[in-house]
Amino acid sequence: MNKQQLASKIWESANKMRSKIEANEYKDYILGFMFYKFLSDKEVKWLKENDWTDEYLPDLTEDDAETLDTYENLFSTWISKGSDFKADDVTVALQAFSRLIDPHHKKVFDGVFATLQTGLSKLGESSGARTKAIRDLIYLIKDIPMDGKQ
Repeated sequence: MNKQQLASKIWESANKMRSKIEANEYKDYILGFMFYKFLSDKEVKWLKENDWTDEYLPDLTEDDAETLDTYENLFSTWISKGSDFKADDVTVALQAFSRLIDPHHKKVFDGVFATLQTGLSKLGESSGARTKAIRDLIYLIKDIPMDGKQ
């Protein structure tokens, strides 16, 4: 994905959010979800480099001490849920992320998703409306590469 395509994706997501949030809040959502995707993709890459396969990734739990998240909280898992995805999946994932931060990284990551987490309620008056707004956003973000090669 080149810079023009990336800019197009970001504008497309901004247009979808236009009626739901103030323009100055948009960055909190798009950048929050993009950063979560980045961390999630890095987590999957690290796991695969350490002998986890696609077959065993669903077994990832909070008991696996060196991981940042559980399988159901990975960005890619949200996408794979399709119509079963719910806004609460994001809330649960962000809470788990905060709970599972390694003490050595607490200063860096503590509260990094606080604005995103508290702002989710602004994305719709009902759970269904929030789910649709979040699903639209994550589907726009899913194709943005996080490997630094764009």
